[in-house]
Amino acid sequence: MRFRRRPQAKAAAIAVAAVTALSTVAVAIATTDTATAGAARAGAASAGAATAGLDPTTSTLRELAQHTGLRIGTAVDTAALQADSTYRTLVAQQFSSVTPENVMKWEAVEPERGKSDFSAADQLVDFARANRQTVRGHTLVWHNQLPAWLTSGTWTKAELREILRQHIFTEAGHFRGRIWAWDVVNEAFNDDGTLRDTLWLRVLGPSYLADAFRWAHQADPKAVLFYNDYNIEGINPKSDAVFDLVRSLRSAGVPVQGVGLQGHLGTQYDAPGDVLQNLRRFARLGVETAITEADVRSVLPVDSAELQAQTNGYSLMMESCLLTPRCVSYTVWGFTDKYQWVPGVFPGQGAAALYDENFVPRPAYDALRRDLALAR
Repeated sequence: MRFRRRPQAKAAAIAVAAVTALSTVAVAIATTDTATAGAARAGAASAGAATAGLDPTTSTLRELAQHTGLRIGTAVDTAALQADSTYRTLVAQQFSSVTPENVMKWEAVEPERGKSDFSAADQLVDFARANRQTVRGHTLVWHNQLPAWLTSGTWTKAELREILRQHIFTEAGHFRGRIWAWDVVNEAFNDDGTLRDTLWLRVLGPSYLADAFRWAHQADPKAVLFYNDYNIEGINPKSDAVFDLVRSLRSAGVPVQGVGLQGHLGTQYDAPGDVLQNLRRFARLGVETAITEADVRSVLPVDSAELQAQTNGYSLMMESCLLTPRCVSYTVWGFTDKYQWVPGVFPGQGAAALYDENFVPRPAYDALRRDLALAR
């Protein structure tokens, strides 16, 4: 089962207003000077996949992205990876990066205190290595999916700080050298820009944020360390707070090296029309950026307008990433509705993935292929 919590209200999402947002990105492409456009990896097809001899109507996402330097990823359901041959084949063919959906979360890797279990996560890492894929570690510090022994305990500040330190060193150390990036801290803010009331904040105070990044860097110095959150796709109070945090931590020498914009959108909401501007302001801080958990859900049943809105949403995030020099990866949070978290969290909603439950690609899949084919 997947227990991942997602936004409950005012989710950054996409509807008819996505057309306006996409127009903004198109203007940015048209007005970007040649040098910047080359750095941003976006431009004409003749300079992109066509040069590589790839056909965007038949090539995979992974093949089309190769010339851009952009990692194309998916969250992976490891049970499906073992049991479903079609799922396994598509993960290997379509994606150059994988993120464990659940098997690297704390409750999975340390269900009993002091007893680590990395078996399922190791299998995914081995699969990725066999298929020449990079692995995005998810996640070291979160307020959900914690083991019962941890949430039911009563801890002093010194005790909990040592527990967190030991967890980060144990997990990041176990995978040292095998993970290209870690979501170190996940979803630490409320939508209004205040820090979320969590076990970590209540007992440790805000200092846990800096500690987590320092410990992760010590445990695995070569991994790129990300802060990751939802509803920060556009410029708003929450993304402002994340921006201020990252700027402050980096000024203090804390090794925050990336910001992940999750990208959980919905066709019933307005488009985040300033994704490009937001990605670029984070890039100016000197950090890498990524779309880390993209999907675009709808109220069921879906119609043609909603499918188009979904296509626009996926494409908006992709084009914005391709136009940002330091945007290094684009990951979907599950590529097929057969194994998708949305219906279990948002009753009556779904159809959020690039492929339906029968592994038939939706129009959004072809749109991403075209975006990649057009990128420099």
